[in-house]
Amino acid sequence: QVQLVESGGGLVQAGGSLRLSCAASGRRFSINAMGYYRQAPGKQRELVAAITNGGNSKNYADSVKGRFTISRDAAKNTVYLQMNSLKPEDTAVYYCNAVIFTTGLGEYERWGQGTQVTVSS
Repeated sequence: QVQLVESGGGLVQAGGSLRLSCAASGRRFSINAMGYYRQAPGKQRELVAAITNGGNSKNYADSVKGRFTISRDAAKNTVYLQMNSLKPEDTAVYYCNAVIFTTGLGEYERWGQGTQVTVSS
């Protein structure tokens, strides 16, 4: 079964930067897309950024455009989220998401364990 392992996150002051990474591991799978969602206390989970397998298509939430950059290393099945100019409202638990394909299960989604990002003012 494919697993996602997240790293990065932590506490940073407003205006600072953080980098998240998420690596997928398993047997005989391919990734169609990867991305990050976030969920702040009392709010619904929302898409932050996503990238297709080839990296040709990227999608960002309006609130992070120009500040966050998503990229991926296809050879390592890893996605990165570079977060610059962080704001207190970026504080949330960030979840990695992957759209995975296997011949046995077809296409399905997998979530990472989540990592806390806290931005102090």
